[in-house]
Amino acid sequence: MTPAHPAAPASRPPALGLRHAALRVRDLAAAEDFFVRLLGYAVEWRPDPENVYLTRGDDDVALHRAADATGPGLLDHLGLFVARAEDVDAWERWLDAAGATIAARPRTHRDGARSLYVAGPEGISVQIIHHPRALGG
Repeated sequence: MTPAHPAAPASRPPALGLRHAALRVRDLAAAEDFFVRLLGYAVEWRPDPENVYLTRGDDDVALHRAADATGPGLLDHLGLFVARAEDVDAWERWLDAAGATIAARPRTHRDGARSLYVAGPEGISVQIIHHPRALGG
């Protein structure tokens, strides 16, 4: 049986695409080496010894050290990029009206990005994010 969904508002805010993935890894150095040396990503930002942010073209990968991680490559969240910071707030209004569960309300991060998190099915977390540097700004 398909679950009942509240009617979504008429106009969904714009998005640029699913261009961000965040992974929890036990061996941060090995994961960074894999993405940089083998897949051609570049280090964008290393805010502390537990995290590194990588870019390649329009894509963005965050690696977060998680010593207690189990299983192969654990997904922390996916990120849907938007062109403007105010689009994050528009998504919040739209998702609220559509009956979605907002896991984290919009905030501006240390690197100037602005985002929110919405809870998806089966524990999937999606970040709606405006990231000026990743968008060439």
